Amino acid sequence: MSPQRPDAAPAVKPIEVSADLKALMRRLKLGQLLDTLPERLALARTNRLPHHDFLELLFTDEVTRRDRESAARRAKAAHLDPAMQLQAWDDSTAVAFDQQLWAELTSMRFLADAYNVLVMGPVGVGKTFLANALGHIAVRKHHSVHTERADKLFKRLRGARLDGSYEDEMRKLHRVELLIIDLSRPRDYPEVRAGGHG
Repeated sequence: MSPQRPDAAPAVKPIEVSADLKALMRRLKLGQLLDTLPERLALARTNRLPHHDFLELLFTDEVTRRDRESAARRAKAAHLDPAMQLQAWDDSTAVAFDQQLWAELTSMRFLADAYNVLVMGPVGVGKTFLANALGHIAVRKHHSVHTERADKLFKRLRGARLDGSYEDEMRKLHRVELLIIDLSRPRDYPEVRAGGHG
């Protein structure tokens, strides 16, 4: 066994949580906190945290967890691609974008000002990725988001005209704060392939 450095901090040993406390936390719907509670208790004891600081630490853990799960649920409902988040962007790619403009977009001020955003570029440069990444940021800021491929959206709206639900569908779309329409390639539109104008 290698000797321990004199200035090395001793490992914090988790504290066992009693069955009664576990039951109380589950009744209060705080059962998820049990995953980290032993380590948090040990940390509080080691650092001699005041009770209110310890409670703040626990509640911060819980709020962070709930916010993360809520954002994941809303992103799924919005049909956002979970893999297309800004932290997954490949910085080694030759594609670049205006960082100052991106910072402005991620502030979401354009939603309050009712501006539209058009992401343009050649095929394969990451337009869909950036649009989805913006959607994920909007979801985390508690904005309503919906994303859909243009050809599927238009097909759905054409069907809605036939079954009489068009007005309802349009009202749903109007209620969305950030509507992301992914413009497909011309070959995705039968009328374009046939030489028509749609």
